[in-house]
Amino acid sequence: MSGVRRLAIVLSICTTLIACTTTTVDEYRESNGQLDMTGKDKVVVLGRRHASDRETEPDFISCIGKEINQAAKVGVVGELEFMNSVYPWFEPRTAPLGLKRMDKMLNQPSIAQRIRSQNIRYMIWVDGNTETTDRKGSISCAVGPGGGGCFGFATWEKQGVYEAVIWDLHDSDEEGRVKVDAHGSSYLIAVGIPVPIIAQVQDQACEGIGRQLRSFFTS
Repeated sequence: MSGVRRLAIVLSICTTLIACTTTTVDEYRESNGQLDMTGKDKVVVLGRRHASDRETEPDFISCIGKEINQAAKVGVVGELEFMNSVYPWFEPRTAPLGLKRMDKMLNQPSIAQRIRSQNIRYMIWVDGNTETTDRKGSISCAVGPGGGGCFGFATWEKQGVYEAVIWDLHDSDEEGRVKVDAHGSSYLIAVGIPVPIIAQVQDQACEGIGRQLRSFFTS
């Protein structure tokens, strides 16, 4: 098969499959209304990592923080910066899983001072992750005297399920929660050269949950 014909086949397949990589995002929102913010109030977004079999990705948490900060003009304290400032109280084994535990922490002057010195009014806990749910097909590659190449077709499904809960540290209250379920199909086509077509599931999940969280801080 000539290189030009091979390229034409790959481009034709890619054009067809790109239309099939749309990520579906389902969203759920539960709210007590708009959140009060003074000029100094800030938000911190933290990922739940207490489960041994999975953890919320740090880059996903960073993405949500950027979504809130850029669109809602809300000051966001970085996750790593916050974790370092209150070490070791928010490590996976010691982090509060509920408001009662959080209240006990805030009653300890040394911990409360570290949090309040950063003007943190709202703490957003995000639980969930993105994982591959199904794989099909295969790719084989070979090298010979006249050159080499790959041939085959593979597809896999990815699903990202995340839930965010907002705590008001001033009133010791849960102010709302949002949930996002994103899923999409990715492909790898090989007619000589492997060409990946990746569904941006995690990015779409971040955009969805970020949009929902922004609505708590903007009218």
